[in-house]
Amino acid sequence: MFSYIVRRVLATIPVMLIVALFVFSLLYIAPGDPAVVIAGDQASPADVEKIRASLGLDRPFLVRFSEWFFNLLRGDLGVSMFTNIPVSELIGQRIEPTLSLMVLTLVLAVGIAVPIGVLAAWKVGTWIDRSVMAISVIGFSVPVFVVGYLLSFFFSLELDWFPVQGYVSYTKGFGVWFEHLVLPAVALGFVYIALIARITRATMLEVLSQDYIRTAKAKGMSQPGILFVHALKNAAVPVVTVIGIGIALLIGGAVVTESVFAIPGLGRLTIDAIVRRDYPLIQGLVVVFSFVYVLVNLAVDVIYTIVDPRIRY
Repeated sequence: MFSYIVRRVLATIPVMLIVALFVFSLLYIAPGDPAVVIAGDQASPADVEKIRASLGLDRPFLVRFSEWFFNLLRGDLGVSMFTNIPVSELIGQRIEPTLSLMVLTLVLAVGIAVPIGVLAAWKVGTWIDRSVMAISVIGFSVPVFVVGYLLSFFFSLELDWFPVQGYVSYTKGFGVWFEHLVLPAVALGFVYIALIARITRATMLEVLSQDYIRTAKAKGMSQPGILFVHALKNAAVPVVTVIGIGIALLIGGAVVTESVFAIPGLGRLTIDAIVRRDYPLIQGLVVVFSFVYVLVNLAVDVIYTIVDPRIRY
């Protein structure tokens, strides 16, 4: 197992190299010029060229990429063009709200989706099953920002149960931290819940039709024991897989959710960087998000061996 983990970690190096090359190339050929944004509307072409030269944007592509990539290997993500602050420092300042939002969303989504998926499989064909599937369809169909605005309107403006927007650090207290994040977490996790619930239901239906399940019923085992001890344990691998894949949904959805609820996290930072054409900041954020997703996939492989001891690497 240890050798497998080492091989997977080493395999992330070419993956991250490809990601870095793709991100740098995409930003290089994308329309727009940060020098024009910095110079302003009243600047002359000569002023723009001076800013381009000071930022190094007039140098050849390979020279810029090589310099950026070798700095990246040393952990240097560059310096923001607009704030003149290191990208790693900017990310460090914004990572707590995003990490808090994603962790709370993951806990709520898994805690809700897996039980209702199991319930839908147990009560297949009933109104419970149809209700769960209807909720799943709605979850896939309604955009995150629509869910966010609806939750804000009803639970914040109308009922005044939760704050409309903003973020409070967990160091100020769990209660106030949870109050500010529960609506964004539900909005972000709505589609995630739909995805996990559907996969859990489908996998459980297949497992519940197996012979050993009928044997357990014949021996008089209780229904919760059959569902959660035998069936769910053997259906866990596909569920864990979709939970890992769904992390990409959380990363992408966090950008929209943080904008709706005015959370000062990496999502808001990404939007600001894109609007201002802050190349070093955009590149650093994408590389960080990609690296996190690669680590999640590695963690999923490790979890496989825990939920199913038959899996060996």
